[in-house]
Amino acid sequence: QVQLVESGGGSVQAGGSLRLSCAASGYTYSSYCMGWFRQAPGKEREGVAGIYTGAGSTYYSDSVKGRFTISQDNAKKTLYLEMNSLKPEDTAMYYCGVRAAGCANLLWRFFDYWGQGTQVTVSS
Repeated sequence: QVQLVESGGGSVQAGGSLRLSCAASGYTYSSYCMGWFRQAPGKEREGVAGIYTGAGSTYYSDSVKGRFTISQDNAKKTLYLEMNSLKPEDTAMYYCGVRAAGCANLLWRFFDYWGQGTQVTVSS
């Protein structure tokens, strides 16, 4: 059974940094996409960043491009999201998800498994 466990969230001031981690287990896909998503209260879940192992490609939403970096430690089966220059509008619950195919434009509906989320709060 696929399990994803996020950690690393917290409260920071605008301009600060956080690093999120997602420990993954239980899947044996040869190529897959793992992504970071976020959901603010009253808003739809949105894709933030993704990494596709099949081509080694990374994807970012326009709102985080240049500030966030997604990476993966294959040996540890851990996904990371380095978040810099954080803004109040980055405040949300952050989730990691996995899909046994490409990143599907980071559309959350196409992802198969999810973690429980970790809260990020950025104050002005």
